[in-house]
Amino acid sequence: MTMVDIRARGVEYAGSRLLGAPVTQLTRTMAHMEGVFADAAAWRSRGPDEVLYTVDTYAPVTAGTEGGLLFGITHIHPGAVGDEFFLTKGHLHTIGNRAEFYWGIAGHGHLVLRSAGGEAWVEVVSPGSLHYIPGHTAHRLVNSGSTILDVGACWPADSGHQYGILESGGFGIRILRGPSGPRVTQE
Repeated sequence: MTMVDIRARGVEYAGSRLLGAPVTQLTRTMAHMEGVFADAAAWRSRGPDEVLYTVDTYAPVTAGTEGGLLFGITHIHPGAVGDEFFLTKGHLHTIGNRAEFYWGIAGHGHLVLRSAGGEAWVEVVSPGSLHYIPGHTAHRLVNSGSTILDVGACWPADSGHQYGILESGGFGIRILRGPSGPRVTQE
């Protein structure tokens, strides 16, 4: 049997980072998050260039390839806008029946999900946790900890992303700072 080392393809998984020429990085700043946070005044008071999260992506196949897989790691900074913890924009897949896996690498947070029928729920994300996201389910990550939240993901290359969930009623749940830790509230 022949063993293939992904480093030979120019990619290295180093702790919680993906490194190498074929890895792309997406950066989301406050400027990208208009309409995401409940407290619009608190969001406007932040600097537009403040980084909330980055995503390292390794695409061994072209996005859109049926049967292919993409692999990534999301790094969400700690912090809050008003009382709401930093979070990802959240999305549905363009091809709705595509599922995804997330797993906790470092830090602590929450995965917020909403089914096509409007049911919303939360899963705790921590090092070693594994999360299956079914098709037709909107999902977003929230960093409710005091360090960077690193979460791995693997998804179908043809799934695509659509962010219209925010325009059609949101996720139904927000994670806020509470006196004794994170608290889950209904929107």
